[in-house]
Amino acid sequence: MKIVIPMAGIGKRLRPFTLTTAKPLLKIAGKSIVQRLVEQIISVSHEKVTEVGFIIGDFPESVVDDLKELGEQLEFKVNIYVQDVALGTAHALSFANEMLSGKVIVAFADTLFDADFRLKVDSDVVIWTKQVKNPEAYGVVIKEGEELITGFFEKPKKFISDEAIIGIYYFKDASVLSEKIEYVISNKMLVNNEYQLTDALQFMLNDGCVFVSQTVDTWLDCGSKDLLINTADYVLQHFKVQSATSYLKENSVIIPPVYLGDNVLIKNSVIGPNVCVENNSVITGSVISNSIVLEDVKLENLLATNSMFGNSSAVKQSIKILDVGDYDKLTF
Repeated sequence: MKIVIPMAGIGKRLRPFTLTTAKPLLKIAGKSIVQRLVEQIISVSHEKVTEVGFIIGDFPESVVDDLKELGEQLEFKVNIYVQDVALGTAHALSFANEMLSGKVIVAFADTLFDADFRLKVDSDVVIWTKQVKNPEAYGVVIKEGEELITGFFEKPKKFISDEAIIGIYYFKDASVLSEKIEYVISNKMLVNNEYQLTDALQFMLNDGCVFVSQTVDTWLDCGSKDLLINTADYVLQHFKVQSATSYLKENSVIIPPVYLGDNVLIKNSVIGPNVCVENNSVITGSVISNSIVLEDVKLENLLATNSMFGNSSAVKQSIKILDVGDYDKLTF
């Protein structure tokens, strides 16, 4: 089994956290988004994943190093492809064309999921979906019965279906997908100046390929700061997350669930619930909840919730001497 992961986007909605770190490499409780995605796919696959192709943009060499290290850790071959210009989902996959043969899972790296199933491998194509309340914001599938897919529609203005495509696909023989992507691009079938994967899928459907859906229990979006914090909360509460053994806690209270990375120091603070603190960060005299603290962060005398602190950032709140009279109410 092979996996192809397009991840060339610059992560505009997650700026400024993606200025120095590619979005899929942002960490949630000790693991990058893309590592968690690959691990989740492996967990539902019947076959061993032997090869993963990452389609990246104009990223620093450190990104390539991180992805190769991930391959060594999870024991699969890593292929790196650079998408020089972003022209849509089908265009991105064309860069990994050499991998589009045999059994392939395509997974876009801005989403995580939680699912209690084994991947169905008998159909030509399996699309993973989730029922949503606002289908007009997503690409949706049109179905006959419980599983059989008969069509697709991108962001329907009128109700057609509420079953959204979460961005993960299985192809029994991805060479058919490769042919349709080549057809879409060679015929310049642009939609809003982009080559769309759904057009290639529609041609496969028209040619008689059998498409079915598998519904995930939970779809976790990582596209913005608030969504990423919500995803981190879910990961802490539902996934097996274990803090590092090297963190230090001095005169502090930890309210689970909390993840503390290597060489983290928590001093005179209250941390939690739902907080991820990554490696080498120091928090003193602070109360932090529902937040993500990335690596090498220093926080002092801070009260924060629903917040995110980028790598190597520092926030220090000065201690104020206050005389508060009877019935006075102050808000900072």
